Amino acid sequence: MLNLKIVTPEKLILEESVDSVTLPTSEGEITILPNHIPLISSLSSGDIVARKDNEEIPIAVVGGFIETKKNENEKTEVVILADFAEHVSEIDEESIEKARAQAKELHQKALNKEIVDFEHFEAELERALTRVKIAEKWKTKKYRR
Repeated sequence: MLNLKIVTPEKLILEESVDSVTLPTSEGEITILPNHIPLISSLSSGDIVARKDNEEIPIAVVGGFIETKKNENEKTEVVILADFAEHVSEIDEESIEKARAQAKELHQKALNKEIVDFEHFEAELERALTRVKIAEKWKTKKYRR
């Protein structure tokens, strides 16, 4: 088992002992198992999938960092500091439609050159598109809420 903690600037998303965790890094997707070597990496947008007792716990994520280390008990600890993260079960059809509409609106503003703060625009667009993509990916799969 490894200790997994996922935190955003707003709240603690998940803190649990899990068997493994698969996540998108800037270098590609990786899976962390117990006794993993120490690691620090940046996160890409996508889904974090924690596995516990043959069940999957999917989390949509946009940006941030991951650190893997051994704690004082020699247990592997994975800490994810995400810019944005949300459990897939919290993304309902209404929020998917809102995210789609927001993505279209932001795209239209960009085409009309109404965007002043491009970094903020890009972050909001990426967040909206990731929520839609991950929600659609997981809507027909079984997972633990």
